Amino acid sequence: MLLSIAIGQLEIIPGRPDLNTKAMLAMIQQARNSHIPVIVFPELSIPGYLIGDLWEQQAFLRDCESFGRQIIQASQDICVVFGNIAVDWEKIGDDGRVRKYNACFTAQNGKLIQGNYPYPFRIKTLQPNYREFDESRHFYDCRKLAIDLGTTIDSLLEPVEINLAGNIIRLGCLLCEDGWSDDYSVKPIGVLAKKGVDLFVNISSSPFTLGKNSKRNRVFSKQARETSTPIIYVNNVGIQNNGKTVYVFDGCSCLYDCSGNITANCQPFTDTLQYFSVNIYQDMPAQPPIKIAEDDTIANIYQAIIYGISKFLSATAINKIVIGVSGGIDSAVCAALFSDILPRDQILLANMPSKFNSGLTRNLAEQLAKNLGCLYTVIPIEESVNYTIRQIEDTPILNQHTQQTLSLHISSFNCENIQARDRSARILAALASAFGGAFTCNANKSELSVGYSTFYGDLAGFLAPLADLWKHQVYELARYINNIHPRPLIPAEVFQIPPSAELSVEQDIHSGKGDPLIYDYHDYLFRAFMEYWNRVTPEEILSWYLQGTLEENLHCQPGLIKKIFPTADLFIFDLERWWIQYSGLAVAKRIQAPPVLAVSRRAYGFDHRESQRIPYFSLKYYELKKLLLNKNYPDK
Repeated sequence: MLLSIAIGQLEIIPGRPDLNTKAMLAMIQQARNSHIPVIVFPELSIPGYLIGDLWEQQAFLRDCESFGRQIIQASQDICVVFGNIAVDWEKIGDDGRVRKYNACFTAQNGKLIQGNYPYPFRIKTLQPNYREFDESRHFYDCRKLAIDLGTTIDSLLEPVEINLAGNIIRLGCLLCEDGWSDDYSVKPIGVLAKKGVDLFVNISSSPFTLGKNSKRNRVFSKQARETSTPIIYVNNVGIQNNGKTVYVFDGCSCLYDCSGNITANCQPFTDTLQYFSVNIYQDMPAQPPIKIAEDDTIANIYQAIIYGISKFLSATAINKIVIGVSGGIDSAVCAALFSDILPRDQILLANMPSKFNSGLTRNLAEQLAKNLGCLYTVIPIEESVNYTIRQIEDTPILNQHTQQTLSLHISSFNCENIQARDRSARILAALASAFGGAFTCNANKSELSVGYSTFYGDLAGFLAPLADLWKHQVYELARYINNIHPRPLIPAEVFQIPPSAELSVEQDIHSGKGDPLIYDYHDYLFRAFMEYWNRVTPEEILSWYLQGTLEENLHCQPGLIKKIFPTADLFIFDLERWWIQYSGLAVAKRIQAPPVLAVSRRAYGFDHRESQRIPYFSLKYYELKKLLLNKNYPDK
């Protein structure tokens, strides 16, 4: 039997059940007009997924129920599978509020299909509580429900039976994480398979992560093959956020046949209604598989960032952008990205030189603006910076107890910070206001990791579109941008000059000076601190260093460590310097940073839970340090 199913790969607007329902109703009608018997929508397609504590508003919950009833009523002559919040108003959850479920509803002929389940919907069994996920904060899961009812998960989970022209089709309804059960003691797909399932339907709300779709294809293909049952995966598109991190949702809905082959798919980042043909009962020849490209390339990063910026601008009603361009790689990439999204006359590039900025970088900033065709201005900061310094140094400070006066001295480091703040908090903020738009934060992930940025200076802005890219990825993205346009947009010299903030004579690019970070090494060190599933600390770094496997474990260039650090003393000094920064002051800076556009397996913001604390080195670290340097260190 060949079953036609409509996939509603919907752009979900978080917190707008009215808009989502309107879009769903239009897709249902379109599918009905095409005589498609089943349509499937993503997880929480009515309320949205990442909506924070909006779940605590009962008025919002009642509206979601009301809009859900509209979808149910629209299921005449069509079966509709959709995600929504389900509320049991007679019970409470673990938080003492009314009990809520992340649920999958199956409606047909204006009614919900219940079967022997306690509710006329199926609820999520496995709720993720890692990375950005925080589901147990709000939702009651199937495992807890089984305990409440004095039964087992195995007895509670059962297929949903739908009747299509006299044919009974048994659906195994899964909600996102239910299909990622390898690390859980409960395997919903295995339980359901034993009860006889004709088709698994996984409704998801799964954010884009570089390389994740390739992993999902391996996992879900294996499940389809082992259960000899096709799987429909339906995901949403759009952007959603949790305040500090902005996630893009790429859709990539697809069909796995009973042999684990992908036989149909939806294009990524596309709001679409698409029809899939599913071979039920295996009584027809298999459909030819299709090849899905790997999703771990720089092209995927570019696509996700462009999509994310576009949707964020739309969501915030921002249509004009000011970007501070220094002549360096980060601001050049940021400007090029926005120029691929907005009309060029709605982008204002501003170069703000001081006496430390070379003529070369000034010329590169101007050349970039010409290549992009954006508006451009030069606003020198030397006079205002000197004025600020004079104000601070020449203004006496009175001690109210002794009536004595004192004065402050502006160090070279203080001067660097004054320049950074003058550019952002004064000029860029004022330009954005006058221009009628917002200004960007051009920081990358390497800088954010160790706080190589200035409070209220280059850390300011409405969005940090590059802050989930390591420095080497920024260069890779720049090369990609140049390659996809008829002519290079980013001047070649930008790739050749050393990365530098140009805030002092110690950062003179003509002398080969620049940032204190050695990106060929520090990118990979910081990634181990931050992105590895089992987070790495200096203890592991020293252990790998002693074993001679550090470069292998960090995945950086062989032979690089000895080249950079000829002695163990230098290596340890650098390691401790950046670990103290990473787990110390940089935390405060990250907390106050703009929202980060996420593309990696872990982004800063709510995806990376952290608190401000005193940096810590483990006991084993001090043992390894003593062994390495053959010196005695006091207990700490």
